[in-house]
Amino acid sequence: MGDNKIFAGGEFLITDAAPEEVFTPEDFTDEHKMILDTAKGFIEKEIQPNIEKLDEKDHDLVLSLLAKAGELGLLGTDVPEEYGGLGLDKVSTTLVAEAMGTAASFGVVYGAHTGIGTLPIVYFGNDEQKKKYLPKLASGEWCGAYCLTEPGAGTDALNAKTKAVLSEDGKYYILNGEKMFITNAGWASTFIVYAKVNGEQFTGFIVEKDFPGVSTGKEEKKMGMHGSSTRPVILEDARVPVENVLFEVGKGHKIAFNILDIGRWKLGASAVGGCKACITEAVKYANGRIQFKVPISSFGMIKTKLANMAVKTYMSDSMMYRLAGMFDNKLDLLDAEAKKSGAENAKAIEEYAAECSITKVYGSEALDYCVDEYVQILGGYGFCAEYPAERYYRDSRINRIWEGTNEINRLLVPGTMMRRALQGRLNLLPAAQAIAGELMSYSPLSVQLPDTPLALQEHMVRMSKKIALMAAGAAAQKFGQNLVKEQEILANIAEIVIEIFAMESGLLRTQKIIAKDGEEKAKYQIEAVKVYVDEMIPRIELWAKQSIAYMEEGDMLKTQLAGIKKLARYQPINSIRLKQSIANRIIDLEAYPF
Repeated sequence: MGDNKIFAGGEFLITDAAPEEVFTPEDFTDEHKMILDTAKGFIEKEIQPNIEKLDEKDHDLVLSLLAKAGELGLLGTDVPEEYGGLGLDKVSTTLVAEAMGTAASFGVVYGAHTGIGTLPIVYFGNDEQKKKYLPKLASGEWCGAYCLTEPGAGTDALNAKTKAVLSEDGKYYILNGEKMFITNAGWASTFIVYAKVNGEQFTGFIVEKDFPGVSTGKEEKKMGMHGSSTRPVILEDARVPVENVLFEVGKGHKIAFNILDIGRWKLGASAVGGCKACITEAVKYANGRIQFKVPISSFGMIKTKLANMAVKTYMSDSMMYRLAGMFDNKLDLLDAEAKKSGAENAKAIEEYAAECSITKVYGSEALDYCVDEYVQILGGYGFCAEYPAERYYRDSRINRIWEGTNEINRLLVPGTMMRRALQGRLNLLPAAQAIAGELMSYSPLSVQLPDTPLALQEHMVRMSKKIALMAAGAAAQKFGQNLVKEQEILANIAEIVIEIFAMESGLLRTQKIIAKDGEEKAKYQIEAVKVYVDEMIPRIELWAKQSIAYMEEGDMLKTQLAGIKKLARYQPINSIRLKQSIANRIIDLEAYPF
């Protein structure tokens, strides 16, 4: 993975990575490509012809397709070989997740099953639990689900009311409570359930559907994802054997939050697959739709839409696989024994919590953008259910809600980084303090950039990091521990940090292509990075200025605003011409162009 350099979580904000230090889609091995082809073949052959039946919640069909996916190994990429899986790297898992982004509601069944339904046992189960459950989950014989949300505990998961009490004979925990919005509830064989032992110790349990006292409520009537099962799970004196406690009593939060981190990143990867499909379908329609005697794909505003969709997708794609490589590098440090330890796995996963939130927010919003433009390009047809655009539009909306709302994830990004800075794990505050001194002598006019294709964009990414550090440092100094209450400021900082990770990921990927294949082969990727940075710099400047204007006044306000203006000094480029070039490439290929 890259040159196997291990970056700390959040370090991208203060350390400039080299292109060879990040993993990109151009680094896929033959095995990676085969896995992607297998997943795409399965979806094309088994899922696409059955979309309408799946949307009717055909129980037998869903479970048969899950078993077929298991036969192909698509359910076992994260499951160790000794427990019936393939034990592949995180890049392989990301590839399957991306492919499942085109599998409509079945992608949700798959995602909940292989992610939050299976990974808690992979990472936190003991050997007996793994032997008992993982082979059946990896084969698709059993379907998995995850029960965290409650009527009064959504984002505030630790406020759960579900209670677990040890039976008099000490053989069972008796669980009482109700879980809401549980994906796969209608056909799951196992549930990862969280309850508070004696009403206090938040704990994970492996609960089978046939345990006494376990039942499900009625199916929710949803806006989208009609083919997925979403029901309440009801626990009424449910008897769960003590050996089904997952990890340790009172350590359920370690499982819940770490598994949600992985779920967020996988959701982002799935969104990439959806984005690419939207672009392909939209351009095919635009090429065939004749208005005023020409295809609508020849119209400038349609070209702009196609280019914007592709550029956002390129950035998202670059981010997802960069993070997959970071995960693989980190997990590769663990020896065989450490990989069996829930605590060690948790530590490795938790390292990139902020990046997981970043990719979830960016990926889900990039997909929402793409499906919206997909509908718009189709016009009235896009609003009709006979065209897939309508389903894409409805299905995509949930991505900004589950796995933690995008608002919560935005708060988590700076919150996680600030907490690590205070713990001494991230050298954030000294870096922020150094910016003030740099600004005294810094002059944008004196900057001499090398004669390389993306020198200006590389410079602006570095300046954006300084702007982020400046805003974050000012916020930490102004509010201290009370910063957690200043959600508007945290959100603005999050926006800047998210866009830095996006810009830098696309930049590093493109520089890597240039180094390997030359500038001409990277023509459209170079254009994409130039377009994206051109649009992001004014937004980053605005978010920073809004934050400073809220925090400062008088001479200090003027000084800080002048500093931001210095760092953000940038002459816009001819992005319209670049977008025309990217769009023409999409139109010629009738597909995602990168």
